[in-house]
Amino acid sequence: MTQHPTLSALSAAGVSVWLDDLSRDRLISGNLQQLIDTRCVVGVTTNPSIFERAISHGQAYNQQITELAERGADAESAIRTVITDDVRQACDVLRPQWEASGGVDGRVSVEVDPRLAHDTDKTVSQAVELWKIVDRPNLFIKIPATSAGMPAITATVAEGISVNVTLIFSLERHRCVMDAYLAGLEAAQRAGKDLSQIHSVASLFVSRIDTEVDRRLEMIGTYAAMVLRGRAGIANARLAYAAYQQVFEHGQRFAALSYDGAHVQRPLWASTGVKNPAYLDTMYITELVAPHTVSTIPEKTLEALADHGVITGDSITGTFVDAQTVLDDISAVGVDLKDVFTVLENDGVAKFAASWRQLLDSYPASADPRPGN
Repeated sequence: MTQHPTLSALSAAGVSVWLDDLSRDRLISGNLQQLIDTRCVVGVTTNPSIFERAISHGQAYNQQITELAERGADAESAIRTVITDDVRQACDVLRPQWEASGGVDGRVSVEVDPRLAHDTDKTVSQAVELWKIVDRPNLFIKIPATSAGMPAITATVAEGISVNVTLIFSLERHRCVMDAYLAGLEAAQRAGKDLSQIHSVASLFVSRIDTEVDRRLEMIGTYAAMVLRGRAGIANARLAYAAYQQVFEHGQRFAALSYDGAHVQRPLWASTGVKNPAYLDTMYITELVAPHTVSTIPEKTLEALADHGVITGDSITGTFVDAQTVLDDISAVGVDLKDVFTVLENDGVAKFAASWRQLLDSYPASADPRPGN
């Protein structure tokens, strides 16, 4: 099959295209393979909300869930089995992309239980458990970028496990994430691990920032505030890319690790589906093009990009001064960006935890020995 020219141009500019979705229907129907063959997809990301939608709104899981229930499996283990089976199969589908890229792409991400986001030790324990259950070298374990997540990232990387750090909003937290990854690589190096087998991405959320900042700008309501709508997410991401360059392209700490085969922690643009219909539906893709980045894209946005997206090459380099000016102006009109990022992190963890609870609650009650079931 022939790859779409717009997606090919995006890939040629250094952006890895990852599908922000997974379901058993996609796997069974061959849709995932089709997107690999025609839309340059070289990776997949998942989260509890994605699986909650997939399992709750389709029939593909019914037989397996019924069989697990009949065998007496509790909700936690049954849902984990269903999810890891999908992820394992997706890893196998993407194995050729993993091999062709030397392990950089062809990755599938699965998230630790979001209810553990503030418990370092349990996060690490489940990360190791998921790594063993899926048992595929092209897996990413997703760990949220909470305060408790920082030492969990370091400990998980130190075990030689590749990590996708999720729910990053602020530049300050992004720097902490990069530091945690480097600390993990250093610990792995001391333990004699093969650093060339460890990979990581830092998932910076984009559209969610605009949603919250725009809400606050509209409450202020002045002309100076209103003209700043829809600009915070891209500006924040562009500054994150500058921080990435500082640490991984020019930093001595990573240079010392790279001699032993260490890989950079690539910036990943998450939450790229446009939530405000007034905005161009491809803007979070076309405005965030730069080498060594990943864009996780919902299928609807992927098809919009194929239909009318325009890729003109690197759209990040050279924008850093303007990006900082945008954030400074947003602060100047009265938006507390530090509070924005705190609210978004807490809300992100809460939403994923709610989806996880809905998954558990959807499991046949008669088979679940939890109290009340």
